[in-house]
Amino acid sequence: MAPRTVLVTGLGGAGRTTVAAATALAATRRGDRTLLLTADAPAAGVLLGAAPGPGAAEPARVLDGLWAARIDSADHFRTELLALQERIAPALDLLGAPRLRGEELTELPGSDRFALLHALRVAGSGDWDALVVDLPPLPDALAALSLPGELRRYLRRLLPRERQAARALRPVMAQLAGVPLPAPWLYEAAARKDTELAAAQLLIEDAATSVRLVVEPGPAAEEALRTARTGLALHGLRADALIAAKVLPPADGHPWLTAATARQRDSIDAWRGDPGAWPAVHELPHLGREPRGPGDLAEFDVPAPGEGAVAGEPGTRADDPWWVEDLRATDGLLVWCLPLPGAVKGELSLVRREHELLLTVGPFRRIVPLSSALRRCTVAGAALTEGVLRVRFAPDPGLWPKDGTAGA
Repeated sequence: MAPRTVLVTGLGGAGRTTVAAATALAATRRGDRTLLLTADAPAAGVLLGAAPGPGAAEPARVLDGLWAARIDSADHFRTELLALQERIAPALDLLGAPRLRGEELTELPGSDRFALLHALRVAGSGDWDALVVDLPPLPDALAALSLPGELRRYLRRLLPRERQAARALRPVMAQLAGVPLPAPWLYEAAARKDTELAAAQLLIEDAATSVRLVVEPGPAAEEALRTARTGLALHGLRADALIAAKVLPPADGHPWLTAATARQRDSIDAWRGDPGAWPAVHELPHLGREPRGPGDLAEFDVPAPGEGAVAGEPGTRADDPWWVEDLRATDGLLVWCLPLPGAVKGELSLVRREHELLLTVGPFRRIVPLSSALRRCTVAGAALTEGVLRVRFAPDPGLWPKDGTAGA
């Protein structure tokens, strides 16, 4: 049973770690056994009054019912690389290559995403009622959350399991092919990684998992939020709340404060006036200082995991928000409808490649497989209207079942 999970992200400097800690505290007050995962251990320690544990497998109890753990990308990188080095030791010895030591390893760019996925997999298998994850800013967060599906696709293409020959035939096949075939350990490693990635992907796509966006209200947030809505929809992620952080108190006649407060109120009122964009909008007051300790966190009215507008039952997969309209009787077409709120036609690119659709919207990109029915069709066109991309498919007479039916 997967825990109710809230993934907290947003714009840089808006207070994501504060909201994540406040969300975890709200779950704890409700009586949930809660785990907070964060890469910003120092900030989380100040907010909770105790330092997080060294990893998801060793969380520290910081309050009654609340545990916290650090996502340590440097340690994860060293551990994974040393384990790989041990596995390929015979090849390194044959080449006379010296072994690397842990203390000389420096993590490479992008390793933080793999550390996050590892922490999600470990936490998802734990005995938690609620899981709160303090993610990096939105673009990096979306890249990390989409990584399991992308990597699993690469593994299936490069090392498909059905091509793994029986061991007794491998020498013969190698002679026929003229090149050595991948060793069995490579397939075993790929299968192991696929299982680990699948566990993280299941947690991310679970119906009880939602995304919480944190922004500081003002004109600068408008375009970023439009892009955020599109990116979340493209990757099938569901927002449960928009958190307006650092909201200023009513002004007392000071010109600068009056103008700043008015700009914030305009943004918040606009967000609340568009319920189709965000399920709920919550305000976090500016304390006049950086929050410190559980007492300050308690002043923030942040909903607990599962209390948002899109909460589902733990352990179930969310319904696919994309659907197919069967218009064969009237137009001879199947129309695949992909809601992409905030998308702009000039930023959209669509390419059909065999049994997949390559979809690019602004800075975001996703490759999605076609259903069995759409694979038997040719693309007849596409249009973006009212925030929904409608891709028209014409059944191919040479591939369509003779009775005219196919599961869409």
